[in-house]
Amino acid sequence: MSARDPVPIPTIRWARGGARILDQRFLPRRETYRDLSSPRQLIAAIRSLAIRGAPALGVAGAFGVALAAREAIRLGRDPVRACRRAAAKLAGARPTAVNLSWGVSRAIERLSAMESARAGSKALLASLVEVGEGLIEEDLEASRRMARHGAPLVPAGRPVLTHCNTGGLATAGLGTALAVAREAFAAGRIPGVVVDETRPLLQGGRLTMWELRRWGIPARLICDGASAWAIRSLHVGAVLVGADRIAANGDTANKIGTLNLALAARASRIPFLVVAPSSSIDPETPRGDGIRIEERDGAEILRASGWPRGEGASAFNPAFDLTPSELVTAWVTERGVERPPF
Repeated sequence: MSARDPVPIPTIRWARGGARILDQRFLPRRETYRDLSSPRQLIAAIRSLAIRGAPALGVAGAFGVALAAREAIRLGRDPVRACRRAAAKLAGARPTAVNLSWGVSRAIERLSAMESARAGSKALLASLVEVGEGLIEEDLEASRRMARHGAPLVPAGRPVLTHCNTGGLATAGLGTALAVAREAFAAGRIPGVVVDETRPLLQGGRLTMWELRRWGIPARLICDGASAWAIRSLHVGAVLVGADRIAANGDTANKIGTLNLALAARASRIPFLVVAPSSSIDPETPRGDGIRIEERDGAEILRASGWPRGEGASAFNPAFDLTPSELVTAWVTERGVERPPF
């Protein structure tokens, strides 16, 4: 596999009558695939971050509705009613990521159309699976377009810095911000990538480094706290990040630590680029203060710091933060480049 001709990572696919995911909790030690047969199993996988990344969650949302139909048919129940019951639970599994509820909505729209057509159970299930598989193809094409639109924005001759994981593992197989970095490297514009480890669950250190090694792209891993100094001392040319939700005014919710990078990029006068598919834009939310920021169990931080349970220590563990639109140099989607004002 090379950066110039990447093979999509099979992050999530429909196989053996269910949703097959690459379980990201075990990377980089081993590639483990899991077959999920019910919405309940998929929701657990989403909450445990076995499957993650806004575009990948969009596909998961659609497949989750299909799983609800499959389970209901197997148990002799009404698949339409089962799908509608499962939809809200699926959409609420990761509340900040708008793509998840978007994928669920796409499947429910198809469900309504099939219900009106009085389709049989098998046709209904096949049609819902088709929605998820269609989203995979849409996302792969969106990744290719984002890469082409974003690569020319990266200053030549200097590395870029990334946060969390925005590659194939976060999407249907190719990536958002990391796809831009890959395209820029293949074109000879950048010498490599500086990777934030992304505490407390190390998605950058575990996942992004794994992807860059697969593509043969030179990468240097840094602690999150070193990012501002790394921008200066390693002569970083741009910061590339993804987005879990973009408000109508351009305020961007992304993995915790993104705001730190936006401030550091502004102080160092380098571009801060948000790369995300248009499905991550939420026109129903006027400003970022209307985005619900998920807070995860503080035990994730305490465990990473060596604190055993029951010691009385507490932690604040937001999964995302909010970057004001005025700190963003440009937003890159499959439709092109948007500059302030958003």
